[in-house]
Amino acid sequence: MSQQALSGLLVLDLSENISGPFCTKLLADYGAEVIKIEKPVEGDPARSMGPFFSDEPHREKSGIFLFLNANKKGITLNLGGKGGIAIFEKLVQKADIVVENLGPRVMAGLGLNYQALAEINPSLIMTSISYFGQSGPYRDYQGSDIIAQAMGGLMQLTGEPEREPLKLPGSPAEFQAGLNAAVATLCALYFRDQTGEGQHIDVSVQEAVASILESAVATYSYSGFIRGRLGSRHPLQCPSRVMRCQDGWIHVQAGANWDHFAAFLQTPQLMEPRLASIFRYHYADEVEGLIQPWLMKHGAEEIFVSGQEWRIPFAMVLGIEELGEDPQYKARGFFPEIDHPIAGRFAYPGAPFRMSQTPWQIVRPAPLLGEHNEEVYVGRLGLSNEDVARLRKNGVI
Repeated sequence: MSQQALSGLLVLDLSENISGPFCTKLLADYGAEVIKIEKPVEGDPARSMGPFFSDEPHREKSGIFLFLNANKKGITLNLGGKGGIAIFEKLVQKADIVVENLGPRVMAGLGLNYQALAEINPSLIMTSISYFGQSGPYRDYQGSDIIAQAMGGLMQLTGEPEREPLKLPGSPAEFQAGLNAAVATLCALYFRDQTGEGQHIDVSVQEAVASILESAVATYSYSGFIRGRLGSRHPLQCPSRVMRCQDGWIHVQAGANWDHFAAFLQTPQLMEPRLASIFRYHYADEVEGLIQPWLMKHGAEEIFVSGQEWRIPFAMVLGIEELGEDPQYKARGFFPEIDHPIAGRFAYPGAPFRMSQTPWQIVRPAPLLGEHNEEVYVGRLGLSNEDVARLRKNGVI
């Protein structure tokens, strides 16, 4: 295996579900040695999250767990007793980074908050992800992705104007928080390499959502204008929305040259002065009404390709089933297949960015529960096989 950007780093991953595991996945994919620490027997709650491969509920077949935890080693450890805490502290002595998303009071309640861990390893970077952050009146409140979207301001901007606010599908708030956490961790790593000093990173999922509201907050701050829900329309650009075409859906965007756009659609009515104005968004229904008949005569791929020839940025709305066959993804090998000893061989999203000298790599699939106990406890900490057997019998690992 070639050298990677983060080779030589040791990361202890105490996180569960999505936000923390996505952070540590990014670190693992670029070379960090990530040891995922799970509760004995039950493991990460994400192991119980569907969908499951072959529609068979199984702790080693959760699609989201397998995606988020590839390239990591996995051990089990019960932090509820002194024996487990002592072992964790030994691992901390050797670690560069600890990532956790267990809630602001949990690590402190275990005696494992940043202050305690920094006494063991002063150069340690500890990244804590929680729904509302490590301070403030909501600090200890429970959260979820939909709560973060709602209280981060995103839902108020999402949906049709006359309907209720909508949640974006999946878990974008959790993933955004994980991305923020990974970037912050790398910033702290750079600082540590310059100064030798570790630090504690506080990531709020709510704030991660509020940080990506585009211009909505700034616009309100400047003018008092409250941006509302516009469906798939852009608040100022027109047209800029998803519309039906002959065989599916296409995102229609005029680009910079309105004359050019009207000529491409062979629709001279679009050149009427009020529709050719930059204020045409006031007449969005009329503009789209003139565009729609032309779209219904053409297929999405045809519109996309011919639009690019005219330098007009149409976009096909690809279904999930179409992504793997899209020629751009195929040419760049974006969906690698990973073999897992129980789940089998499946395609997963690949490198989020490309590095020419220190590339993204898949080294191993997501770990089986406790798969690397012997490697870590015997090989790294120097325990004997008898010690490991006793720890397992006593429920410590």
